[in-house]
Amino acid sequence: MERHLLIVWHSRTGAAEAMARAAFEAAEGRARILPAYETQPEDLLSASGYLFACPENLASMSGLMKEMFDRCYYPVLGRLEGRGYATMIAAGSDGKGAERQIDRIATGWRLRRVADGIIVNLSAQTPEAILAPKSIPDPDLQACRVLGCALAEGLMLGVF
Repeated sequence: MERHLLIVWHSRTGAAEAMARAAFEAAEGRARILPAYETQPEDLLSASGYLFACPENLASMSGLMKEMFDRCYYPVLGRLEGRGYATMIAAGSDGKGAERQIDRIATGWRLRRVADGIIVNLSAQTPEAILAPKSIPDPDLQACRVLGCALAEGLMLGVF
């Protein structure tokens, strides 16, 4: 089986998508990228590790990311143990709630976190700011690139 990273993302305003694409580009052909609504159990089963990227919505992961986990959870349960994962959250204030939710699901799948999560706080607090298209500052995009490259390389080398 060819070892590759699967990057699953959801974004409403462009922030989490930009983070996911930065990680994907840095993985240099050692990753697949899929929007959460397209991700199927077979995609998860064929990957060696995962990077989940989504916005924080109301102190939780976004609904479409949650829907992907709901749809795929039981078909892959008992079949992903030990695979590595990491998270990237585009947050309006905190991001920890979304990260915690993904960690709980990953615990159920018996995945293992292999890198600290990235939380980019965009300080969007008004309805207008929350709904506005977002761009990620260059230093944060660079952190996403480093994470994507490191995960892909680690998978290729069999580190995780």
